[in-house]
Amino acid sequence: MRVLVTGGAGYIGSVVVAMLLDAGHEVTALDDLSTGHEGAVAPAAEFVKASITEVGPVLAERPYDAVLHFAARSLVGESVEHPDRYWHNNVGGTLALLDAMRAHGVPRIVFSSTAATYGEPSAVPIVEDAPAAPTNPYGASKLAVDLVLGDYARAYDLAAVSLRYFNVAGALLRPDAAYGERHAVETHLIPIALQVAAGTRATLDIYGTDYPTTDGTCVRDYVHVVDLGDAHLRALDAAGPGHRVINLGSGSGYSVRQVVDAVRRATGHELPVREVDRRPGDPAVLVASNARAAAELGWTPTRDLDQMVTDAWGFTSR
Repeated sequence: MRVLVTGGAGYIGSVVVAMLLDAGHEVTALDDLSTGHEGAVAPAAEFVKASITEVGPVLAERPYDAVLHFAARSLVGESVEHPDRYWHNNVGGTLALLDAMRAHGVPRIVFSSTAATYGEPSAVPIVEDAPAAPTNPYGASKLAVDLVLGDYARAYDLAAVSLRYFNVAGALLRPDAAYGERHAVETHLIPIALQVAAGTRATLDIYGTDYPTTDGTCVRDYVHVVDLGDAHLRALDAAGPGHRVINLGSGSGYSVRQVVDAVRRATGHELPVREVDRRPGDPAVLVASNARAAAELGWTPTRDLDQMVTDAWGFTSR
C-alpha cells in the first residue's frame, strides 16, 4: 500500500512512518517543518516539504491508497490566544487535503483526532458516544474535522477513521535509529518531568493535591507511541466505507504522583516537585475507554507507564 503521512516529521508521525515502512508499505512523509524535523523521518521514506494546503501536486504524482493525517497545530494555550491559526490550519488545511484526495481518487484516511473533543465529560472511562463539548479552539477544530469526515464519507464514499486519544509518551528505539518527542514548546507532563530529572528544569509543579482520586492528584490517560502507531496501522487496514470514531486509551489512567514515581524509577534521579493550587477547569479524572478499539481493531495497549517513561528517557539520553 502507498501511504501519504501528513505531519510525518513530527513526533507521532515520524514513529508511524517508521512502523509503516517496517510493515512493507511505501511511504511519503509530508511536513512543512514548522514544528517537525526532517531528520526525524526514516531514510527509506520519501520526504516532501510542503503544507497540507499544497498536497495536490504530491497526490498527482502517483496513485495513493491512503492518507494518515497528523498535520495540525496542537497547543491548547496557543489555540485560545490565536484561534484563527487553528481554524485555518486544522480545519482549512484538512478541507484542502480532503478535496485533493477526492480529485486524485485516494479512498481512505485515518485522522489523528483527540479526546479534547469531549471537553469535561460527566462519566469516565469516556466512550465514543459521550457528548462532544470541547473547551478550547484546539479541541473544537479537531471536532470540526471529525464532523467533516462524516459528511465526506457519506457523500463521497470515503473510508475514514478518527482516532481519539489523550496523552502520548515513549519512543521507538532501535540500535541504529530512534524516533521520539522533541517539541520546541513542551506542555506534556512526562517530558517536562524528564527535563527536571535531566537538570534542564528546576522543579515539577503538581497542580492540585486534593482531588477525589487515590492520591489526591489528577488522573490522566497515557498511551505509548508505539502502541498508538500500531492502532493507526490497524485502522488503516480496517478502514471501510463510512466514518468511524474510535478512542485509544488505557481504560484506567495514571495519577500525577504515579508519573513522578515512574520518572524517578526510570532515571534514578530525585525529582524535585512543588505542590501548587489547582488550575481552573482541570477535571479530576480523564480516561478513555478502549472497548471499541478492542472490538473493531483488535487493539489494546501493551506497554505500561514504566515502559513509556523508560523509552522516553532513553530517547532524550541519546
